[in-house]
Amino acid sequence: MNLGIIGAPTVETLKMAVDKKLDFVEFCINVNKNVDDFINRISEINYWMDLYKVKVGSVGRWGSSRIDKNGIVEEEMEVDFQLIESASKLGSKVFVCGCNYVEDISYYENCQLAISYFSKLIDYGRQKGVQIAVYNCGWNNFVDNSMAWTIIHGYLKELGIKYDPSHSRYAGRDYLKEMRDWGDRFYHVHIKGSLIVDGERLDDPPAGLDQTDWGSFMAILYSKNYQGGLSIEPHSPIWTGELGARGIDYTVNMMKKFLL
Repeated sequence: MNLGIIGAPTVETLKMAVDKKLDFVEFCINVNKNVDDFINRISEINYWMDLYKVKVGSVGRWGSSRIDKNGIVEEEMEVDFQLIESASKLGSKVFVCGCNYVEDISYYENCQLAISYFSKLIDYGRQKGVQIAVYNCGWNNFVDNSMAWTIIHGYLKELGIKYDPSHSRYAGRDYLKEMRDWGDRFYHVHIKGSLIVDGERLDDPPAGLDQTDWGSFMAILYSKNYQGGLSIEPHSPIWTGELGARGIDYTVNMMKKFLL
């Protein structure tokens, strides 16, 4: 396993990774981001990677609507194709995405469309040397739980999971059980803290200053022979600025103790 961090596709992110002695950075070009700007700067990012000797561990896109009642949204699939190609050019082996749920059709039909969509991404990614993983976040995505994985991942043997225990905890699920049952399909992992008080989400503090059992979490990853990336995700509106920087340092130091 190796340790990295999510950040904007800027030189400052790579410098931060170097300063904290991390192995990689991750870029999330979500629905609210400028995809063309990212694609047009691939050569520049590659230059920074060579300069600072930092890899790109994952490229992903959260929040977009990839299917509707009429089928696949071709424009969004083309965006994903472009990002998969960009991931390949950056040396990233993983592209992360999801699939929205369409209320006008049945769960079965949603699964059929998701399988069709992911199949096309898998085929394209195979040509580019990039694996496809589905994020377990519920942001415009229904493929985030064991029921969906049983159907969709059960059928698509090459489709992976990008796992983050905080999403499972906030949804009221058992993250250690999900890891036990599905850890062999994890292609990428996010390291993000979660804090629940009186049954409600309070904050996403730095990992290690939260309620996640990170020791058991890592033990299960080792039991599954997981060898992918552990990507730190700063996500708190409280832990920002100088406090946020100290929180990242705390998480980096904690996670490095788990890397054998």
